[in-house]
Amino acid sequence: MREIGTLADGSAVHAIDLAAGELSVTVLTWGAVLREVRLAGVDHNLTHVPEILESWTSGETPYHGALVAPVANRFTGGKATLDGEEIDFERNQDGVHMLHSGSAGTHAKLWDVVDRDSSQVTLAVDLPAGEGNFPGNRRITARFSVAPPATLRLEIEAETDAPTFLNATNHSYWKLSDAPTWEGHSLRIAADRVLPTDETDAPTGEIAGVAGTPMDFRESREPVPGDPMLDHNFCLSDDRVELRDVLWLTGPTGLTLTLATTEPGMQVYDGWRSGHDAIALEPQGWPDAPNHAGFPSIVLRPGETYRSVSEWRFSR
Repeated sequence: MREIGTLADGSAVHAIDLAAGELSVTVLTWGAVLREVRLAGVDHNLTHVPEILESWTSGETPYHGALVAPVANRFTGGKATLDGEEIDFERNQDGVHMLHSGSAGTHAKLWDVVDRDSSQVTLAVDLPAGEGNFPGNRRITARFSVAPPATLRLEIEAETDAPTFLNATNHSYWKLSDAPTWEGHSLRIAADRVLPTDETDAPTGEIAGVAGTPMDFRESREPVPGDPMLDHNFCLSDDRVELRDVLWLTGPTGLTLTLATTEPGMQVYDGWRSGHDAIALEPQGWPDAPNHAGFPSIVLRPGETYRSVSEWRFSR
């Protein structure tokens, strides 16, 4: 574990290096950011993260690599109803919606190191009741581990002392080549439904089939970045399930990332706001769930444990 910088209050930010088999990764205590993923024989980082620490602490972060919680994605209108009570949240997306928990998100927090060795690290953060108007004192842990030949695993757990919302994700951006954009990558997603969005990128509440549309990635194909424009949740299931393979991303040289998750949704964002420099793949619950009947619940209650597992496997 090595210090790489300090925050405005003088707190040290550390990087933790993990390795096993052909894979090595670096995780930061700031935001639980997955900063580097490197494969033996490949001379570039496979995940795209800004290099300067200040970019994560300026308030203008694009969430690259961060663990986003307590709630990833959007609450439309900055509102959600819990047990009959409507709660107002920070509207940090253009003054309209709550995005990624606003300033109360774990992407902007310093996490504690709970346990670590050469191939795994467990980080934890405590969120006080009322922060960002989220109910409950919550503790969230994130365990990153690396296993041969080239698998990265992330286990996220959370508990609360009052009913609350919990929908976490890793917000990594991926590019399996050293080109300026992710053009030339093939994409396959095991989803037959998608959530359409409005002009503000918020779900409309409709659940649409992908068959016969540009959103059909059930067979691997090579999309042109921006055609279709992607910032959508692909519906993998109607609830959290056992770990299974759900997405395949293959670079121009044949290097393949296979993503497995327990989560019912996969937010895919093509990076259009930053010139398609990488593609974000975010396993999570369906966005804006409290505002749409029929979406899988993201309510966490006392005595329950939220648990999400995702794996990224690399092969050539």
